[in-house]
This record gives sequence, structure tokens and C-alpha cells, in this order.
Amino acid sequence: MSVIEKTASQKAIDLENKYGAHNYHPLPVVLNRGEGVYVWDVDGKKYYDFLSAYSAVNQGHCHPRIVNAMNEQAQTLTLTSRAFYNDMLGKFEKYATDYFNFDKLLPMNTGAEAVETALKICRRWAYEKKGIEENEAEIIVCENNFHGRTTTIISFSNDPVARKHFGPYTKGFIKIEYDNLQALEKALQSSKNIAGFLVEPIQGEAGVYVPSEGYLAKAKALCEKHNVLFIADEVQTGIARTGRLLATCGDCNCEQKDCSQTPNVKPDVLILGKALSGGAYPVSAVLANDDIMSVITPGSHGSTFGGNPVAAAVAMAALDVVKEEQLADNAERLGNIFRSEINEYIKTTDTVTLVRGRGLLNAIVINDTEDSDTAWNICLRLRDNGLLAKPTHGNIIRFAPPLVMTEPQLRECIDIIINTLKEFEA
Repeated sequence: MSVIEKTASQKAIDLENKYGAHNYHPLPVVLNRGEGVYVWDVDGKKYYDFLSAYSAVNQGHCHPRIVNAMNEQAQTLTLTSRAFYNDMLGKFEKYATDYFNFDKLLPMNTGAEAVETALKICRRWAYEKKGIEENEAEIIVCENNFHGRTTTIISFSNDPVARKHFGPYTKGFIKIEYDNLQALEKALQSSKNIAGFLVEPIQGEAGVYVPSEGYLAKAKALCEKHNVLFIADEVQTGIARTGRLLATCGDCNCEQKDCSQTPNVKPDVLILGKALSGGAYPVSAVLANDDIMSVITPGSHGSTFGGNPVAAAVAMAALDVVKEEQLADNAERLGNIFRSEINEYIKTTDTVTLVRGRGLLNAIVINDTEDSDTAWNICLRLRDNGLLAKPTHGNIIRFAPPLVMTEPQLRECIDIIINTLKEFEA
């Protein structure tokens, strides 16, 4: 790379460092173009994207159908607020409720907003439908969760970086061990004030922890037994990422890959975001049936941009692409190949201890301590070798490429990953 080329990237990095809040620690690469599974930096170098904007770009970068839907709507009407009706929101609500088999949808913009919305719905349902005394409702959450970084959400996080110096924290949450049915049952029995159980079907940010087979189905059954809402945060795992339309459906051992119709593990409240937008425009949503969503009344919740016409057009196009291009099937097939090939490599090395995941949401665990910089350095070398990924929790590297990836592309990426890992063998 020439001095001039270095200057182009460094100038962009310097601008962010000088004028932006330092709330992220990005990999040092400056991107300015994307198409499908690829991104390019300001110097013209091409990379495989193995993060997909934390699974927001499941349909691939700049998918023409999604971009066209956004552009066409943006030239007609962009925003009215919910003070008035618009001609797109109702179409989106009907489309999405049919798609996921729920009665009602409440539109928002970001994943954290959608989680906050679900918490509000759960609490109001607890007071108005379950009969819990006002201000006494409790919601069960899991340790090592990641649901966002708003003040309420960090109150039940155990990530010290997200929590430190942001108190006082919101009360009303009970933390239990993830993938522990006994802990869940004990918590459900501990109080008459339990309103809901908020859970990620796979803990992505924690390092792609996949629960034991049957965990979600049994957790849902326990919630039903105790009249508690089962709230699935599928912001990262939903929209075909894990080889099913929803990751909750991957727990039921059914042969049906499109779990929108009769999933054995159907959440009472479903939280969606990220890939609902196709990576083109912020869109999130909470879905529930009438008996739950009816607690939301005029003035009780809202968003100026939530449900705007552009978001509605983008989300419908994004969901169309997932179904018509059979991205769930592709994610399942390629994910099996990925884990099989990485497992073969693991047999020959001490550098990586395991690979885990479902569909095209996977992670490898580097044989080093969480406070080491080995995973970070591996990601720097992956970047040099034409593939972008990012560590999570120190010694774990998450791999989540766009679901439009082909098998030849995946195999090329597996070669890049394995050859890079070999550079770090003792």
C-alpha cells in the first residue's frame, strides 16, 4: 500500500476520532462500497464481509430489489409521523403479520427500541391482563444477554463496560443462567409477580452460544404453565440467519423450514430488527396477538419515524427477498459446510478449541484468555487476507456472512480463515 493510499484511509479514521464520540473500537478498515457478499475500502481493496453489520445485511449489500423499493418510496413520501395515516404502513403490517403468523405489529426503528417496546407491552399486560399489582411486575432475563444499550436494558446486563457509571439502574428484572431450565422454573415459582421471560434464542454477542436441544420449547411450556409471556429477541437471530425464518423454530425438530405458519415454539412476543431492513434503512418491530397487543392504546407508546412509508416499503422488499431467494435454506446448508470444515481443521491444531453456531451465525473460540489480543490480531490478518470479521468477548471471533453467499464463495472464505489461523499456530 502506497503512502497516498494510507493517507486516504487514515484521513477518514482521523476524522471519526476527532469529531465523533469514541463509543466503538472499529477494525481499522474504511469502507465505501458494498455489493452482495463483498465490500470495498476507500483504496479499492475488496473484502468478503463476514459480519453482515451484525446480521443486518442478511440479504447482501445493496440488494437491488430493496434499494429500488427504498428509492421509489423516497421519491413519493418519506415521513408523515403517526399523526396521520399513510398508504404504506397498513400494507406492511398485514404483510408482516401474515408472514410471521401474528395478529398485530408495532413498528419501531432500532433493535433496542423494539426491546424497550416489548418490555413496556409485557409490563402493561401484567397489570391489565394478569392482575399483577402496579409497579410490582418482574421480568426474567438471562445472564450474558445482549438486548441493546439503553438505560433500562443495561440495568439487566452484566457487561461492566456497558453498565459502569450509567446508574442508577432500573428495577424489576431477575437474572438467571442461560440454558438452565431448572433456574427458569425456580424463578417462575419464586414470585406471583413474574410477567415475562425475555430470551435470545442464541446468544450472539456473548459468543454465539446455542442452547441445548429442546431448551426453548421447554422454556415456552414453563411460561405457559405460569401464565408468563415468552418474549423472543430475534433481532440478530431472526430473518433466516440461523437456517430457519426464526431461530425459535430451529428448536422444535420439525421438518418445516418456513416456520412462519405453525412453529412448535411460537413466542408470545416477537422482537425483530436488523435484517428486517435488509441493511438499507432502520426498521424494527414487535409482533404479538390481539390479547397481548390490545394493551397498547393511543398515547401509550410511539415513535415519529416508526412505521414511516420508506421503512414499510423497505421491510416488505427485504422479507420478499428472504422468501423468494430461499435464504433460510441456503444458510442452513452453508452453515453445515462451514462447521464441518472448521471442525476438521480443529482436529489438527491447538489454535482453535471449538466452532459453534447454527445456520450462518457461527463463532470460533481461540485458545487464549479473554483478555488477550490474539483474536483481534487474527482479525487484522483476516482483513489483510481479504475477509472482515470482528472478535467478541476477547477470544471469540464471530462469523456471519450475508445469506446470499454461494458455496464456492464460502469455500474460498473457509480457505482464507484456515490459512490465516495457521499463521498463528505455535
